[in-house]
Amino acid sequence: MLSSQEYKRYSRHLNLPQFGIEEQVKLKKARVLVVGAGGLGSPVLLYLAAAGVGTLGIIDGDTVALSNLQRQILYTTDQIGQYKIEAAVDRLKNLNTDIDIVCHTEQLSNENAIDIIQQYDIVADGSDNFPTRYLVNDACVLTGRTNVYASLFRFDGQVSVFNYQFDDHSYSANYRDLYPTPPPEGKIPDCAHGGVLGVLAGVIGSMQALEVIKLITGIGEPLINKLLLYEALGNSMRTIKYQKRATTNIIKLIDYHHFCAADNKSVKNMSGLKEITVQELKEWQDANKSFQLIDVRESHEFEFANIGGELMPLSTIMSSIDKIKEDIPKVVMCRSGQRSAAAVDALQKAGLDHIYNLKGGILAWSREIDNSIPQY
Repeated sequence: MLSSQEYKRYSRHLNLPQFGIEEQVKLKKARVLVVGAGGLGSPVLLYLAAAGVGTLGIIDGDTVALSNLQRQILYTTDQIGQYKIEAAVDRLKNLNTDIDIVCHTEQLSNENAIDIIQQYDIVADGSDNFPTRYLVNDACVLTGRTNVYASLFRFDGQVSVFNYQFDDHSYSANYRDLYPTPPPEGKIPDCAHGGVLGVLAGVIGSMQALEVIKLITGIGEPLINKLLLYEALGNSMRTIKYQKRATTNIIKLIDYHHFCAADNKSVKNMSGLKEITVQELKEWQDANKSFQLIDVRESHEFEFANIGGELMPLSTIMSSIDKIKEDIPKVVMCRSGQRSAAAVDALQKAGLDHIYNLKGGILAWSREIDNSIPQY
């Protein structure tokens, strides 16, 4: 039942048609795990806490960074450097003192995923990388838990419900039915590389929280076997249907980093890829060795931090071949080494040689060579 304080707190819920005390009590008894307390996790946690979900689990091992604050609305400037879970608990407990919050400060892994996920009724996956998405999905399938999925890319978002158990004990499609294999590495950059509109995280995260609430209370029609696609610039939305695949068979957890790399020609597996470390590049500079340094980041990244390379954004690299010198070594760099590896691979296939990827990119240079170069 609900206390007198809870009656007051949730009175606007209780006044809704199709939503009464029984539905609010279901929320109170529910246990939801939120994977990732970032752009998606922030609105999901805030709205689930405000709605009265009785037990919220949070799994995240990161700390708050200045670049988070553009979209991760759980945090404030004075919490930079603090563990996200610690900062999140403070905010959520101030929002709703009637709920329990369980903190999992470790990263989700093959070793702990099953044990953690089986403690909850529903998982809300707010992760931002493919290995974690496949891990969450497979662990949900193996434990029989529903997975409420969402993702962001620049101005676009997706929401769906995976592995829902029907009354006949059968299950709906899961993430692998929709995406059997990861996309080619580098095809879809993360937020740090591709960017994301801050408010989009609020829109999609709120939709994700809504799906969780619908599943718990039984109201409405959840996005089961349906994928909602949202495009922010046109403020348009459409829903597509998908089905279970007979070939999808999950029997155990696997090495997800290997799966998301090996199946898609990771940087290490690119044909003939040569790399150079930041220490080796510094030695070349100090020895006045003749070479061309090519920076394939975007112009705004270059303006913020650079080490003197020639700017040729990845999207224009093939049309910039005439700017690349043939008779000296070439070193290609980006933020972390991912985009530059793709550029090196493409240029090698176009017939260029003596070309190297700068391992770790400008982040490694800042950490290991010159800490006056800002990181972002």
